[in-house]
Amino acid sequence: MMPDGNKSFVKDFFIVGFPGLHPNYYALVSAVMFLVYVCILLGNGFFLLLFAKNKNLQKPMYFIYISLVLSDLLFSTCTLPKIIARYWFQDGTISFAACFFQMYLVHYFGVVSSYTLAVMAIDRYIAVCYPFHYHTIMSNRNILIVSLLVWVFSHPCSIMLVVRASPLPYCGANTIVHCYCDHISITRLACIDRTLYSFPAFVYAMVILLGSLAIIVFSYSCIILVVLKISSAHGRLKTFSTCSSQLIIIALFFLPRCFNYLAANIGITFNADLQIAIIMLYSLLPPMINPLIYSLKTQEVKKILIKEFKKVSR
Repeated sequence: MMPDGNKSFVKDFFIVGFPGLHPNYYALVSAVMFLVYVCILLGNGFFLLLFAKNKNLQKPMYFIYISLVLSDLLFSTCTLPKIIARYWFQDGTISFAACFFQMYLVHYFGVVSSYTLAVMAIDRYIAVCYPFHYHTIMSNRNILIVSLLVWVFSHPCSIMLVVRASPLPYCGANTIVHCYCDHISITRLACIDRTLYSFPAFVYAMVILLGSLAIIVFSYSCIILVVLKISSAHGRLKTFSTCSSQLIIIALFFLPRCFNYLAANIGITFNADLQIAIIMLYSLLPPMINPLIYSLKTQEVKKILIKEFKKVSR
């Protein structure tokens, strides 16, 4: 702490994690989180390797998915090591600057994932509704440009959160009741009324989430209308199967987040440990199972995996 008159200001924070967790379970929780992190690294890393080695996967749909894979990997890497260290080595201290940098990264990768899922829905919309123009509109070059724009335009709002939150006076408790630094957990520690800061952040989050979700709902509504016009049941099933993996990923990402943000702002309260568990579940479950969903639900990936397995088994 640094003295300033009768006040002392925070120079570092302490990440608590789950406030009600008994110390006897610290090793178990850190081991589970470490296992989750390893699964995320292996699953997404394997998909990146598969994508790099096989030209059959170097198509627009997979370029978009690679953007999501990178976002998932980076989000997990900027959040999990610190909370694992907190429970494994009792090292939960994080500097003021590092905490705000982590906050920026957490929200940045969240926005990247949200925009990327919207682009995935547009890709499927064009593939189903305008199949003859698909390769012209959704060329590898165009997708790379769009993906780059997603990563660039995800910066401003995330920077704005840090710029608004970092100058606030933090002169009280320095314990963050969460597994990582985010806007809510940090501004909650400010020595002033945070309403003026929390409401714009809530609006920002809902604009990002609901804006992306609106694009996704519109895209899949159009897809459903087109699919229902297909005369053969086999044709309808085949078209739906190409979209099913993305729908699972989208549902896992958006539904819990929207519920959590809305619940917090309409007065629905949860036990702190339960709320953190829900947040960690929807933050880490998609990165862990997305590669599995894509591998099992996508024909090209399944064929490549079977081919690689046959090579190894010989």
